[in-house]
Formats: sequence, structure tokens, C-alpha cells
Amino acid sequence: MALDIKRFTARFVDEARDHLRKVDEGLALLDGNPQDGETVNAIFRSAHTIKGSSRMLKLVQITETAHKVEDVLGALREGTLTWTPDLRRLLQRGIDALAAQVDAVAEGGQPDEPDQDLCAALAAVMTGETGPAPPPAPALPMEAAPETAEPPAELEARLKTADTVRVQLTKLDELIRLMGEVVSSHARLRQRLVDIRQIERDAASQGEASAITGFARDLREDVFFQELLMDELHAKALVMRMLPLSIVLEPAARLIRDLGRSLGKDVECVVGGTEIELDRQLIDRLNDPIVHLLRNSVDHGIEDAATRKAAGKSPFGTIRLGARQDGGWVVIEVSDDGGGLPLPAIRDKAVRKGLVTTEQAAAMPDSEAIDLIFSPGFSTSSIITEVSGRGVGMDVVKRTIVDDLQGVIGVETVPGKGTTFALRLPLSLAVMRVLVASAGGQSFGFTAQYVAQLLELPPERLLNVAERDAVVIDNEFVPVVSLGALLGLPAGRSDKNTLLLVVVRVRNEKLALRVDDLLDERDMVIKPLPEHLRHLPLVAGMVMTGRNTLVSVLHAPVLLDMARRGRTGAVMESEPAVDGGAIRVLVVDDSLNTREIEKDVLEAHGYAVTLAEDGLDGLQKARAGDFAAVLTDVEMPNMDGFSLTAALRQEERYRDRPIIIVTSREKEEDKRRGIQVGADAYIVKGDFDQSSLVDTLRSLLG
Repeated sequence: MALDIKRFTARFVDEARDHLRKVDEGLALLDGNPQDGETVNAIFRSAHTIKGSSRMLKLVQITETAHKVEDVLGALREGTLTWTPDLRRLLQRGIDALAAQVDAVAEGGQPDEPDQDLCAALAAVMTGETGPAPPPAPALPMEAAPETAEPPAELEARLKTADTVRVQLTKLDELIRLMGEVVSSHARLRQRLVDIRQIERDAASQGEASAITGFARDLREDVFFQELLMDELHAKALVMRMLPLSIVLEPAARLIRDLGRSLGKDVECVVGGTEIELDRQLIDRLNDPIVHLLRNSVDHGIEDAATRKAAGKSPFGTIRLGARQDGGWVVIEVSDDGGGLPLPAIRDKAVRKGLVTTEQAAAMPDSEAIDLIFSPGFSTSSIITEVSGRGVGMDVVKRTIVDDLQGVIGVETVPGKGTTFALRLPLSLAVMRVLVASAGGQSFGFTAQYVAQLLELPPERLLNVAERDAVVIDNEFVPVVSLGALLGLPAGRSDKNTLLLVVVRVRNEKLALRVDDLLDERDMVIKPLPEHLRHLPLVAGMVMTGRNTLVSVLHAPVLLDMARRGRTGAVMESEPAVDGGAIRVLVVDDSLNTREIEKDVLEAHGYAVTLAEDGLDGLQKARAGDFAAVLTDVEMPNMDGFSLTAALRQEERYRDRPIIIVTSREKEEDKRRGIQVGADAYIVKGDFDQSSLVDTLRSLLG
């Protein structure tokens, strides 16, 4: 059945008007600060989105105008054009023309043909010419108001049998807001219950407990009853705003086919999970990320027919777009069967853009190289087209999913097989699970999707590795950082004789934050920051405690970046430069944290280190390179450490080279198996000592 694209024009109109408003505001900001690169990036992304969305809906007139405006903004971003009052007026006329075309679509008609004088002037600016300024767009004539239609017959019967009702979104949003206030009010009521229990204990010690005990019992029952009502209100209110993901996913098949044809590729799309429901607030924000991922999959991921045939693939590519529910989360996956991410090209482009040095790019693990694609303006395309190459898209995906929607992005790529992007989103942003902890005398919150574990460990479990603290958790080294110290707060006081750790996880990286105490954990309303504070990346929002205290909710990805920068600085101060004659060592571990810690230890003692993410990756890199020694974990995907060791012993080059197993397995049978497959040393992570590791390696190398 053909897809009725007209169903989606209303959403396009709303989104386009929002983007046009952002461009208007951005142009005003550039008047005061023409060098504001972030504003230029933002309005460029908005113009790019209008162009892409209109192209999807076959609104070619809007697409052509937006493309011309985007070209000028792109040149302004790249520095080939400078900001002038004339350029500002020309861009403003372009935005006005787009607004008029969008208004025509909103009224149910077709947008006007592009203003050729305007398009010529925009093109002339790109070539350095100063063509005549386009005349102002004529005002659209006001149409006569439609006559009032007669009421339809049998209206009452239809009302009786209808199972749906249309509600204005503003009214529904108000209901959600009021529900949030009820949640906050209930937190204060729960605090009163804590207070009365303390009063009850005090009164009991003075022999006056009878009346207080009865009051406390009644109050406790009232609180529990209100909790039941509040939970029901919460569930029903959120269900009212839930919509099926078909609104976002259904247009994908036609969009992908059209994009494929425009690039000379035969591409089909498999869509699933359209019945999964998500909060309207999130669905409205998903259009841009989904479109950008699909365009990248068609342009960058899927190869042309000749290349696919040469690789033994079918001549047509397949893109799968699906959704599934995972507990209180929704996971949207965009996967293709293309060539995978071009990691060498990504590293090379990062070096040319000055993001990393040549040495850093060579030593960078694949997971970090993949993260580079989310940098603003990053693209490996060698030519700029309507579909790609403008360096816009993936930064929009990260900004929307991670920063705005409190989600997580995962990327998996296999060379020659394809790439999968997984967007993990909460069902709703109205109320989220929040953990509140104290550090440095202050309280801070963490949203549940970033909290991997809560641990209370004896101090002797703390290891000192590469001049920093770490613990072994689930077969991997996890750095330990004091939250108070990371935020520059004075050392807090804690009555505990144990380590209290909040382990946060972002994709495949973990960080253990040492806190003074855990205060609360429940569903809370996250209030956005005031407008003048929303530029602060560390704070995702605020929550209210039962004592009317505002608590900052920290953004876990930013905490990991802060810890990583501090760690890199400390390591650079202590480690010597690694010259071309350094002994080369291969480190194989599926944990990013463990790889990085072992790398820092070895590089601090002058070794040149190459990293591998699992046993199969380690075997391939060992065969492609020449390493004096290999360090490997045991429990890894694709190939475990025992199998890797046995395989390396079959290679002539590595028959006598030192192989050290570093694992959390401490059973005697595991150690015996390590010896049987040919390992020279077996180090248990729980007993890890960096000096013993280096001494063992030096001894084996002679």
C-alpha cells in the first residue's frame, strides 16, 4: 500500500517553523558577534534539516530554496565568506521566502516556486559577485474565511461510539506538568513521615508515645494511599501522550529508496517495531536524528552494486530500522549491511582537522575512533553533495539523543559487514529514576540510565594503577575518582569505614565515583535549568527533595570527560616519550578501562603499546604486526584469551614470545589451563600490582 506522505506535512510545518525561528534568532546574535562559531553551526544545522525534511516530503520548491541558503551558511561556517550587513539582509530574505513557502504548505496548498532573483543573488555571493539584491517577497493575499459547515447528521451517535478524543497538546502538557508537581509535593509529605517517626522515638523515650504513635500510623497509611493514587495518575497521564513510533518509522522506507536512486544505488528498507509507543515529547525530537542516520547509511554505508558484487554480496543493500522495548527503555536501531565505518579514513580526517596527532590516531582504539564521527563538522566524504559531505548530522544526533533526551548512543561496526546505531531512550522525560548522593558537603543526582552499579567495598580492594586509584569490577579495571575532588569541592566527611562507589557507565566506559553517602533513589521530576544556565554541560537539570532543596542532576558523559582529561594530564607529566625504538607490546582486553590502564602503566615505563578489543581483533593485529610480548584477558567475545594464546603459539613468530594472561579468574584449574595453552605468566586482576606486571614483563623479555 502506498504511503500517504500528506499525513506528515503537519509535523513538517511545525518543525520547519521552529527551525526558522532558531535561524532568525541566530542571525540576530551574529549581528552582535559575527565570530560566534557555535551560532553559525546551529543555524546551518537548522537550514540543513529543513532541506532534508522537505526533500523527504517531495516539497522540491522548499528544498531548492533551503539548499541555496544552506550553501551560503556553509561558506560562512568554513570562513570563505565574512559576515556583512548585506549578507545578513540576503540571508534574512532567504528565511522569509522559506517561511512563506512553509505557510503555503500549512494552508493545504503547494509552496510557491523558488524566487529566481533570490536564488541568483545567493549563488552570486558564493562566487564573490555582488548581484542585485532580490526584491522583497510580495505579501500573500488573505483568503476568505471558509463558510461554516452545517453540523453533520447523527453527530450524537458518533460521539457515543467514538473511542478517541482530540486534546490540545498544550492542555496535555499542563496535565503532565501538574502531575510532576504532585510528585514533588508527595516527596515533601514523605519527609513529614520521616519527621514524625523521629518525634515518635523522642516521645517514647519520655513515656508520651500513645497519641503520637496513633497519629504516625494514620499518617503512614495516608502517605501509602496517596502513593497508589499518584502512581495511577502518573501512568494514565503518560499513556495519554504516548504515540506509536510508526509516526517516525513509516516514512523511512520510501525515503531510503528515493535517496538510493538519487545516488545510483538499489536499497531496500526493513521496518519493524512500529507499534512500540513513546512519549510524544520524545517522538517530536526524533525526526532529525533518524533522518541523519538513514542518510548516512545510504550514502556512506551501502556500497554501489559493483562493489557489493565484488565482495560477494547481493547487488542491493538493506537497511533495517526497528524498535524494541527493554524494561523502562525503548531501543531504536538503524543498521545496514554495507562496508562498515571507514576507521582508517576517520583517523586520517581527525589528524587533518587537528583533533588528534598522528601518534594518537595510530594508538587510538576503534571505540574512540568511532566517537570522532560525533564531532561537529566531521565528515569523511570527499565531495559535498545534497545528501552528505557537509559535516553536519552526527553531532545533531549526539546533541539530541544524549544531551536533550537523556539517552545513550551505541555504535557497532564490522568491516565489510555493516554498521548498527542503537539509540536507547527513556519512555518519557516527565518523570525519571534519580539517585541522590552526597559529596563534598553537597547533594548531587544521577539519572538511572547512567548508573551501572552501587558498591560498598573495604579500602583494601582499592588498587593504585598508573598513579591513580582503581578497583576490579566484573573482570575489568575501573578508575576510582572522588566526586568531590572531581568537582573541586572540599573533602567531605563520612562516618563509613568502607568505600561507597557510584559506578556510572556511558557506552562501554565506566567510572567509579567515590561519594560520602547515598541519600535517596526514586522517580523524580527533572526541572530544566533556567535559560541563562543551559549552556552549562555538567548539569542536566534540577530535582526537588522532600526538604524543598534543589539538587543538581549531573550529566555522566561530562563527568567521564572531566576524569579522562585529568587522567591524561597526570600521565603526560610522568611518562617519558616513546621513541621509535621502544619495545612493542600488544594489550588485548574487551574492557576499555582495563586496556587504557594497562596501556598507561606500560607506556610510563617506555613500552610502545597497541590495543585490541577482543581475542579475534588481537589475533589479527598480532599477525599484521610484530610484537615482543602479548598481554591478554580471558573472558572476551569472538575469541577468549585461552584460545588466543593457543592460536598465537601456532604462529612461528610468536612461538617463543612472552604471553601474559591478566584476568579476574583465580581458580587453580584456570591457571593450569593457562599453562597448558602456553602462557608464560598468569596475573589475577584482584592482586594486580603495576610494579609486578612490569617486573614480570622485563623478566620474560630478558
